Formats: sequence, structure tokens, C-alpha cells
Amino acid sequence: MSDSLVIIPTYNEKENIEKIIRKVFSFPKGFHILIIEDNSPDGTADIVKSLIPEFPERLFIEERKGKLGLGTAYIHGFRWALKHDYQYVFEMDADFSHNPDDLIRLYEACALKGADLSIGSRYIKGINVVNWPMSRILISYFASCYVRLITRMKIKDPTAGFKCYTRKVLETIDLDSIRFVGYAFQIEMKFNAWKHGFKIVEVPIIFTDRAEGQSKMSKGIIKEAVFGVLTMKWKSLFKKYDA
Repeated sequence: MSDSLVIIPTYNEKENIEKIIRKVFSFPKGFHILIIEDNSPDGTADIVKSLIPEFPERLFIEERKGKLGLGTAYIHGFRWALKHDYQYVFEMDADFSHNPDDLIRLYEACALKGADLSIGSRYIKGINVVNWPMSRILISYFASCYVRLITRMKIKDPTAGFKCYTRKVLETIDLDSIRFVGYAFQIEMKFNAWKHGFKIVEVPIIFTDRAEGQSKMSKGIIKEAVFGVLTMKWKSLFKKYDA
């Protein structure tokens, strides 16, 4: 039994999914993987299921009825991880924009150095993004500045989606209260961890845009993040957080 579970949500990731699974399983550290599959029409689920006999008790899949959003996929995965007694729970994209090699560094930040939440940060040491157009870099960077301004969090990359949670963080946060489903979900989870007083550490990474498949970014996701942060901050003024 591993102490670490990597949660990977998928929707139309047939070009990447087998490669990312094999890469994670190539490490001496015994990670397990949970795929949260949102009924991809391209056959992603079939690829995953074909690999399960090769990686028994290490590779798991939870299939959902449709494309229900990033946030709900991770919440589903968090509940599964807690039920199966994992101590370290990772979020990672399927498309190699998150370098699987950095899983080890995120794990060590929590398991060896005492962090409750470690974040793979694009902005802790300048701007470390590869293959994004300048317009998207600016949107992402200034979105991070905006989030820090509104929330007062000191996190340099509050929208980051490459993270390691310790079990106690996921047990403490009221997962039923998490409302956002797009990339604002990443902000909301960090904000809750911060408000509860957990130790948050940013680990510098290089983010590389996907080489295969299509991005899931949309105007609706950006709108949710911009207005959602204001709503989240306002509601937090009337909520008690256990420290």
C-alpha cells in the first residue's frame, strides 16, 4: 500500500494518458494513480482500463457520466483518497504541462520538510512558463496578482494546479462547501487551507504547455475566477475557520 495518490482528471486525453501513467509508475517512489474520467468520447477510459491488469492495485479509475468540471473531479478524488487511507494526495494534469519528475519534490516538501500543502509554483522564481503566448502569460500572472490583492494570501501562484495535500488538510476543509468548478477551484482550496492556518510551501517548477490534445481553458472559467474571488473573500468574513 502506497501512502501517495496522484489524482489525474481526464477528458479527451487519449494522446497523453498512457504516457503519463507509465512515467509516474517509473519512479522508485511507489505512487498510486486515480484517473477521474468524465466520459471522454475519444476512448481515454478504454486506454486506462487496458493498463489496469499491468498495474494491479496501483492504477484506479472512477468514471463519471459527463464533463462535470475540474473542481468536482478533484473533490470526487479527494473523497476516494480519504476513504482509501492515503496520506499524501496530489493534483496533476494529464498533458505533461506538469512535469511528473516534480512529484518527488512536492512529496518531500510535505513528507520530509513539514509542509501541509506544497504547490508547484510557476511564479516563485520569476515566470517559468514554456510555450504559452505572451497574452496568456500576462493573463495568468496578473490573475495571480489580483488574487493576492483580494485575498491577502502570500502565495505567488494561487491558480496553480500541481499540488500535494497532506491528509489532514483534506480532512479539515469542508469539501461540501467548495463551490467553484473551474480553475477558481484551485484558488478556493488554497484559500481555505490558508485560512485554516496550514503551512503552505511553494516549490519552483517549469510549466510547459501541452504538446498534444486541446486546452480546456474558456472565457467562462476566467469569469468564474475573477468574480468568484470577490464572492469567496466576502463570504469568508462571516465564516469561522479552525486554526
